[in-house]
Amino acid sequence: MSLVRLYAPWLFSTAIVLLLVTLPLGTDAQLALGLALIAALIAVWRFWPGPTQRMLMLSLGTLLVLRYLYWRATSTLPAPADTADFIPGLIVFGAELFCIAMLFISLFVVADPLERAEPAPVADDALPSVDVFVPSYNEDTDILSATLAAAVALDYPSDKLSVYLLDDGGTDQKCASDDPLAARAARRRRAELTQLCADLGVTYLTRAQNVSAKAGNLNNGLAHSGGDLVVVFDADHAPVKEFLRRTVGHFREDPRLFLVQTPHFFLNPDPVEKNLSTWLRMPSENEMFYSVVQRGLDRWNAAFFCGSAAVLRRAALVEAGGFSGISITEDCETALELHARGWTSRYVDTPLIAGLQPETFATFIGQRSRWCRGMMQILLLKNPLFKRGLTPAQRLCYLSSALFWAFPIPRLVFLIAPLLYIFFDLRIFIANGVEFVAYALTYLAANMILQNYLFGRVRWPWVSELYEYIQSFYLAPAMASVLLNPRKPTFNVTEKGVTTSRDFLSSLALPYFAVFGVLLAAMGVAMWRLSSQTVDADLLIVVSCWNAVNLALAAVALGVVSERSERRRTQRLAINRTGRLTIGGRVLTVKIEDASTTGTRARILEPDARLPAGDALGIGDLQVAGIDGHGDAGTLPVVVRRTIAQADGLVVGLQFHQPSAAHYRVIADLMYGQAQPLADFWRDRRAGKGLVGGTAGFVGLGLRQALRGLRFAWMDRVKRPPVVPANDTAPSGETASAGSAA
Repeated sequence: MSLVRLYAPWLFSTAIVLLLVTLPLGTDAQLALGLALIAALIAVWRFWPGPTQRMLMLSLGTLLVLRYLYWRATSTLPAPADTADFIPGLIVFGAELFCIAMLFISLFVVADPLERAEPAPVADDALPSVDVFVPSYNEDTDILSATLAAAVALDYPSDKLSVYLLDDGGTDQKCASDDPLAARAARRRRAELTQLCADLGVTYLTRAQNVSAKAGNLNNGLAHSGGDLVVVFDADHAPVKEFLRRTVGHFREDPRLFLVQTPHFFLNPDPVEKNLSTWLRMPSENEMFYSVVQRGLDRWNAAFFCGSAAVLRRAALVEAGGFSGISITEDCETALELHARGWTSRYVDTPLIAGLQPETFATFIGQRSRWCRGMMQILLLKNPLFKRGLTPAQRLCYLSSALFWAFPIPRLVFLIAPLLYIFFDLRIFIANGVEFVAYALTYLAANMILQNYLFGRVRWPWVSELYEYIQSFYLAPAMASVLLNPRKPTFNVTEKGVTTSRDFLSSLALPYFAVFGVLLAAMGVAMWRLSSQTVDADLLIVVSCWNAVNLALAAVALGVVSERSERRRTQRLAINRTGRLTIGGRVLTVKIEDASTTGTRARILEPDARLPAGDALGIGDLQVAGIDGHGDAGTLPVVVRRTIAQADGLVVGLQFHQPSAAHYRVIADLMYGQAQPLADFWRDRRAGKGLVGGTAGFVGLGLRQALRGLRFAWMDRVKRPPVVPANDTAPSGETASAGSAA
């Protein structure tokens, strides 16, 4: 009897939903129902704040999706006898089924994102010992210097903190390479980094061979250390001073906790943000994952390791045999294994590290190709649906994370589908225009409203579709390679710090221009058919609108593959510190407004200050005040490279002059002494856009970027500029062992 009482409400609710979904309605009644549900969605969003709002929004949206799915399955498929129409029609329907299934899974994941409270402070004598691992492969010394200096400067008892540089670029295997140039470079790197580590108080570790990629490098670190907790920072991911104070306390609260993951914050735009000039005003692509999806996963104890900016319990890693390395995404694979063993994880939604993203479109695609192939490997070799030890919720969460990377297939299907009707008159979708509006358009509207409701602050309308579109051409072959041989993919390092001397067209641009041309021609054919035919004109209008959406995505993509020059090798972080600049015989009070590993921008607070730029002033000193102006953080040798006279004072661009290891400690304090600037940058960009304004803005962006892309294509007949350096082109690059995972 108790079981009846327990399940009766769910059975009753299911019966009501099935009745509403399968209720036979005329087209006009369906349109009225669809519009009413959309109006209800908007009303609940605007006028129903409170704890039940989210569930009401998901319920109303789900009802419209299911109505569409039922109609689509029962009324729109071509007859099997019409093979030419039925086969492509079935493929399109299959792609839709996949997308709807992924929608439902993702709604489950983010139904109730978890807000983690700060852990209780832990007294120094009760803190666990911590080993910090910085895996490296080919990163520049200045990048490593800043990261290692920031790691050494972490606010933590010095007798409980050990920092290790895990160098896979100076292994015995590389130092003994048959290529004399490569061997000499590896030996030089090993000597240089050994000295750097000695100067900073860091332990330098390398190994005999580059085996098992980054996972093998991390496991070598485990074998040569003994701390209770292990922290992993990629070589270009420098932590803020309070990183450990805001993460380690969680392990005291839960003895079965194996992971505390924090978000990846980036100092530089990715190629989409850089080439479209949206970096300072649009939330980055990764913010949707870190600020919504990871919090949703955390609700179900499924937040996973992202390769960096994370703290892990050594005992859990030892129990699992170390970091997993069967796939090339060792981070997610390791988390999957530990969750299956009953360990728990937590996600802290506070940016506590600052890193670098790929600068060029080719390196961006190379990085995403690795992620895609790795997640497909996990799906095939360690399918979470059948992984023993996982809860049902964890199975769905890991399935969602892995299956997401199959998006190139439906994206390409939806790109080709309208062309089949426009060019070949294949009727893969049996419906008239009114039915399409009543069912499909209301479903699409509900879907977009839900997406904007759930992710609006961290994702503008149509941006997800753009990122999927630009990746699909190269990720689809990457997926196919894994399906053919799941154990074949190898780890590729993502090159950072790439610079370009001028604007140029990406080497991967050809497919985007070709597809844009085909879609533009399809619009021309569609317009011609509309002007010359009267039968099925409403269906042709619908298909033309579908093609127009694809054309808008293709137009913006032309701007994405039109690379803007990037001469700055080191990215700057906005800060708010004070100091004293001694230069040219003068001592000036300054406000330090931003900083990088090579220089800083400072505003002179003295009235009527005048300084010439260049080497004439000689080498000076920048004395940096401590946090909040208290104390002295240290002094840096500087040269004035630029002066800018502004209405509210003189601004100077300062370059650090031959910084030593001791100076990098000051630079680390200057850039990473506080976490607040990182959170402020995220907050300032999170001004969401509505569907109407976001769509209009995206169309305008498409017009501008299409013209810009065509101009680049015309200009690109000239010699290509040098790219310095880049080894992670798509779909494959130099096979490496342990670089940045970000």
